[in-house]
Amino acid sequence: MKKFLITISVFLALIVLVVGGFALYLYFSVTSTADQMHSPLEREHSDLREGATNLEDEEPVSFLLLGVDSEDETSGRTDTVIVLTVNPEDDSMKMVSIPRDTRTEIVGQGTEDKINHAHAFGGTEMAINTVENFLDVPIDYMATINMDGFEEMVDAVGGVTVENSMEFEQDGHHFPEGQVELNGDEALSFVRMRDEDPQGDAGRTERQREVIEGLLNEGAQFSSLTSVGAILDSVGSNVQTSADSGDLADLLGYESARHNIDQLELTGEGTRIDGIYYELIDEGVRAEVTNELREHLELD
Repeated sequence: MKKFLITISVFLALIVLVVGGFALYLYFSVTSTADQMHSPLEREHSDLREGATNLEDEEPVSFLLLGVDSEDETSGRTDTVIVLTVNPEDDSMKMVSIPRDTRTEIVGQGTEDKINHAHAFGGTEMAINTVENFLDVPIDYMATINMDGFEEMVDAVGGVTVENSMEFEQDGHHFPEGQVELNGDEALSFVRMRDEDPQGDAGRTERQREVIEGLLNEGAQFSSLTSVGAILDSVGSNVQTSADSGDLADLLGYESARHNIDQLELTGEGTRIDGIYYELIDEGVRAEVTNELREHLELD
């Protein structure tokens, strides 16, 4: 009996050491990754809010996600511009992609141009100010993603599952209609296709949202030491965010909202001005999206 108790004690001690060691590894790894990713903004909070969002009290919060295409990295133009709002009270997210060719005022530049040029002209600060002006919605946090790393992140979570609305081929990959499982290389080709899509950039942004939603779902399910390390390495190398380690810890309380994502759409028509192609968003549609986002953030 005594030997049995000793054996059990040793076994339990080993479990405590393994679990404790894993928790310690996670703590230092996540903190290190958060520090590596952190890129603070100059402002304390958006001018469209009276004060900063209190994450500890789980107030509604907004994010601007910018994807810098590796093919366009030197110019700094954003291939992806997505606004994401999270309301923990009703456990929901709203996501809207702004077409990269959208013509709007570039705040601080004094010109009207494609919205994806804002980042090239003035970095994240100008991109945030331009998006806030376009949607009349405060941006609390930003995250910039290198699209090269996008491929790496998809592989790190073991791939993503998306719902494909149309059959097509891109970069030697075949994408059938319906539910499709994608690895990193396939996911990058999936979101880049635009020429064959009758919806043009609108179809492309829909596919971007599908993959991002897949990343959110898969990333929230990792459990092994190996996958944790791969995910943290890929995120730390390819993502910059204004959220610090404390903010990221507080945002864990918002995690369950990923199960209820409502995807909004900005529609309009394409036109050429002085020989340059632009997307002109319908003012009524923009007003509807603005109202829905502001209501979700409990601003009205």
